[in-house]
Amino acid sequence: MGMNKRRFGRTGWEVSEVGFGAWAIGGSWGDVSEDGAKAALHAALDAGVDFLDTADVYGDGRSERIIRDVLRERGGARPVVATKAGRRLTPHVADGYTRANLEAFVDRSLANLGVDALDLVQLHCPPTEVYYRPEVFDALDRMVATGKLRHYGVSVEKVEEALKALAYPNVASVQIIYNLFRQRPAELFFREARAKDVAVIVRVPLASGMLTGKMSAGSTFAADDHRSFNRHGEAFDVGETFSGVPYDVALAAVEELRGLVPGEATMAQFALRWILTDEAVSVVIPGAKDRAQAEANAAAGGLPPLTADALDRARAVYRERIAPHVHQKW
Repeated sequence: MGMNKRRFGRTGWEVSEVGFGAWAIGGSWGDVSEDGAKAALHAALDAGVDFLDTADVYGDGRSERIIRDVLRERGGARPVVATKAGRRLTPHVADGYTRANLEAFVDRSLANLGVDALDLVQLHCPPTEVYYRPEVFDALDRMVATGKLRHYGVSVEKVEEALKALAYPNVASVQIIYNLFRQRPAELFFREARAKDVAVIVRVPLASGMLTGKMSAGSTFAADDHRSFNRHGEAFDVGETFSGVPYDVALAAVEELRGLVPGEATMAQFALRWILTDEAVSVVIPGAKDRAQAEANAAAGGLPPLTADALDRARAVYRERIAPHVHQKW
């Protein structure tokens, strides 16, 4: 069974609807060995995944370099590799998003990935003010003109930022958190993205693993795992960790959603298939730490469409249990 493909906005690319998020193989998710990371990546590619998403700060370049090594080893047709720039800035402030800094970040990613041009570079959740600075987007246009970038996009925390980014004519993609616990993007942003033919990359699809259904009140996480150190937004936006939903509230909602999972699927696959219901989504990028996770994620696109009843009930769980905690925040 081949992987279903979707148009990636106006880039001319067709990509697998399930991609591969390479944060976990870089860092901040507890210990992931290089061998484990490579096995996960090989399994995803073997399953037909041809969209990889990474960033220059994942493991300080480790994630990019692992991707480079695996793709060199495999040869053949290359997947689309999307990376991100901006979070290397210290402090991470709007004034740091200069042409010189962005060019330096891009040069470093070109070296890490071992390529002459980046397929897609995304501003990495920049401060909101950056979206109000056209000169930042002009700098990206210049790098497309000089051949360092094929396309560029943004990764956002807030729907407001996503909508603002759509106003720049050459933004090819927007990466945003969208999942059973974060449904707001579907209200307005998805319609606007489709109207402008901008690709939508969905990140944090499993709410940091909460939507795998495997967590409990007693679950513990390694000290270097953001699910232990960023519970309250200590290190970065709290919305990146469990989608910003309080842990006990999330567990109760998961129990209610469990009954909607079709017999042949895992809860994680159900959560991924739910995301793919919306045609505005170009690709969803779950992470995987090992071969089995990567294979299971890739298979999620092959599940039959969810029933109207399951979609209604999933909406009701969000509205009643989750929305009061997150809907207006992002």
